[in-house]
Amino acid sequence: MSLEARTDSVTFTVNGRAEEVRVAPRRTLLAALREDLHLTGAKEGCGVGTCGACTVLVDGRPVLSCLILAVQAYGRSVETIEGLTRDGVLDPVQRAFIEHDAFQCGFCTPGQIMTLQGLLRRRPDPSPEEIRRALDGNVCRCGAYLRIQAAALEIARTAEARRSGRPT
Repeated sequence: MSLEARTDSVTFTVNGRAEEVRVAPRRTLLAALREDLHLTGAKEGCGVGTCGACTVLVDGRPVLSCLILAVQAYGRSVETIEGLTRDGVLDPVQRAFIEHDAFQCGFCTPGQIMTLQGLLRRRPDPSPEEIRRALDGNVCRCGAYLRIQAAALEIARTAEARRSGRPT
């Protein structure tokens, strides 16, 4: 049997739900999410890990899903943009992007938001500089960087207000 014809069963948690997919050994996590599980929020922009459009969280950390194989997600927790909304309520990062019109075509937006999610989970009160550094690996083809930065800085100001005890 050729390597291409062989498939492996991979079980992992996606957005809080146990999932099992059969994948070829070289199938990326991005392809499994989009094609097998129909979670199309993560996008393939470059396919080589330089644009950030495919960013998802694996065990709470941002990863470029075009660069890891689906079999590497075995037993792990994967979160996509589709998993952020709870009971119809948008996540605060999603709300900040909407309030600041931090997208044009929206292609990069899921990756930008998931990158910020990973940062906020690792560091709930990030500085503006930490936010800027975290977003360095995410490319916006439309050039909405100023609005993305404004949304991210609002998140930082809210975190700073929480730190200092001021109302948010």
